[in-house]
Amino acid sequence: MEEERILAIDFGTKRIGLAITDPLKMFAIPFDTLPNNTSTITEIIKIINEKNVKQIILGYPVKESGEETSISPLINRFKKELENKTGIQIQLVDERYSSDIASKRILESVKSKKKRRDKSLIDKNAAAVILEDYLNSIG
Repeated sequence: MEEERILAIDFGTKRIGLAITDPLKMFAIPFDTLPNNTSTITEIIKIINEKNVKQIILGYPVKESGEETSISPLINRFKKELENKTGIQIQLVDERYSSDIASKRILESVKSKKKRRDKSLIDKNAAAVILEDYLNSIG
C-alpha cells in the first residue's frame, strides 16, 4: 500500500502553489503550480487521489496585528469547498513570510535570472515553506 502524504496549498487569486511530503513525511517537496480557475479544485482532487493525500495544510495569511487580510474570505471559501469535495479536514496555518522565504531560496539556488522570474516557482516553493514549517511544528 502506498504511503500517505500531506499536501500544502499556497492559495493565490491567480495561481495556487502545491507542495507534498515524501512518503515518510520528512521532506516538503515543491510539487506544482496551478492556475486558479474553475478547474482548480478538480485538479487538486486528482492529485490527492494519485498521491494518496490524507492531510491538507492551507496557508492562511495574517497581518502583523493578527488580523485577517483581504484574501481571507476567498481562502475560507476555497477551504470549505475543498473539504466538502474531499472529506478531508483542512488545517489553516500562518503563512505570513512563506513567499519571502521562498523568494530568497530561489535567489540562492536558481542561477538563471529568467527562471527566477517564473512566478509559479515562487508559489510551489512558498507551499513547500508552509509544509516545512508544519512538519517542524509536529516533528
